[in-house]
Amino acid sequence: MQSDLIKRVNALIFIRVVIVTILLDSFYIFRIGYDKLSSPQHLSYFIASLYFLTIVYALIMRRIKTKQAYATFAYVQIIIDIIAETMLIYVTGGIESQFALMYPLSIISAGIILNRRACLVAATLSSIFYGLLLDLQLYQVITIYPDGDFSEKDYFYDIFAHFTAFYLVGYLSGYLSDKLHRATESLKERDIVLSDLKAFSKYIIESMPSGIFTTDLDSRIISFNTAAQEITKLGRTDVIGKTTEQIFPFISTHQSKLDRVEGEMLRNGNTFPIGMRISKLRDASGNTIGQIGVFQDLTELKAMEAEVKRKEKWAFIGELSASIAHELRNPLASLKGAIEMLREKKVSQEHADHLMTIALSEMDRLNGIITEFLLYARPQELNRQHFDLHASLRNVVTLLQQSESKKEHVTISTKLDDSLFITGDARQVQQVFWNLGINAVDAVSDGGEVEIYTRRSNNAVEVIFKDNGAGISRSDIDKIFYPFFTTKEKGTGLGLSIAQKIVEEHRGKIAVESDGAGRGTLFRVIFPVEKS
Repeated sequence: MQSDLIKRVNALIFIRVVIVTILLDSFYIFRIGYDKLSSPQHLSYFIASLYFLTIVYALIMRRIKTKQAYATFAYVQIIIDIIAETMLIYVTGGIESQFALMYPLSIISAGIILNRRACLVAATLSSIFYGLLLDLQLYQVITIYPDGDFSEKDYFYDIFAHFTAFYLVGYLSGYLSDKLHRATESLKERDIVLSDLKAFSKYIIESMPSGIFTTDLDSRIISFNTAAQEITKLGRTDVIGKTTEQIFPFISTHQSKLDRVEGEMLRNGNTFPIGMRISKLRDASGNTIGQIGVFQDLTELKAMEAEVKRKEKWAFIGELSASIAHELRNPLASLKGAIEMLREKKVSQEHADHLMTIALSEMDRLNGIITEFLLYARPQELNRQHFDLHASLRNVVTLLQQSESKKEHVTISTKLDDSLFITGDARQVQQVFWNLGINAVDAVSDGGEVEIYTRRSNNAVEVIFKDNGAGISRSDIDKIFYPFFTTKEKGTGLGLSIAQKIVEEHRGKIAVESDGAGRGTLFRVIFPVEKS
């Protein structure tokens, strides 16, 4: 505020010099009305005194320290200016002087430098001094040369016209001055707030641990924060003005979706992984002005992920081994008991035959467990071909209806009209349907119902297996796809695991819905449809 007032007071001094030089000197040099002056040398003295005052003002300015002192100094200058203008009018003819227009300049200056009240004060002083001068001239208290032929009415009208002009200029100047000062203060406050916000935003961006950069509409980098420099080991001068592809080469392979991308870049001769999110940079009006990228060094995260996967792998192997041991222990125990009794030869032939049947059955059971486990564990090459999904489902339905596990009075209904072709391994897909179908049949009681139907969307096919059995409890529903997890008395617990593995190899998904409240279970198998 004080520096602003200093600038305005300095401007007043400078403008005064300019006006004196242009108006008064031109009057003196070009001798316009010069011959009407009774004492031309007085005008020279007047001009010299104004220049001298300017020097005095400049010297005084150096000693003033407070805002109030500057305001008082500005008032003093304006009053002196009005007095000087009155003296100028006096030596240049009074009522006939051409310099009465100088008063409004002082009034306007008061408004610009100070405020509305200063305008009215300047207008009042101008009116008093000008009116007093013309009254003294009218009643010949002072002699002004030349003395024109003016009536008393001319004097009063001239005084009235100038009074009106002075106050009108004072009012308008004051009004505009207030508006100007308020607008200036508002702009300054906004500038301060904006500067603070910019500084605050800059501090936040510079303090963030993630690398941040912004670009213009041509994808040229215009800012690069401290964390970005530390991550990439590149300085601002190395990146500013370059395109994002020049600094982050992997971006060029993700042009179709500039959202979340990952890639690698060089740092000190070695590659390291980067995760980056890129979004549009918008201005206050919502217009896109470039892009903003936020990225992190994923070296530690990738190492942690690898460690977690390694531990999960060993944990899974441990659980799988325990499950296999449990599944193999039961048939082995039965087989061992049967063989020991046969070795003692203390049983009848009929009992020996029964024991032999048990041994063979347990051997078949062991073979089935190992076969299913190998089917689950061993990667199988997909024999991809275009096949009719509905025909495959119809075959499964026929096998289910002839299955020994099918209960009496269980209804299997289908909605498999026409043909529906997908691409995949028909044999493995049919294995999925068989596993789901046999589970659905086992889940319902006599008189139950199993529904099998399909739904087609734009880019996927859903195969639905729905039964009205007892359902799956909430505690078990998250475990049903685990290897060797089963709620059946004679199940290996690999059927759903194998089904899930086959579906995932076909880039599909398998989901289950059940609340375990006797409302049945619904399995959805989703296969993607490849667009031709």
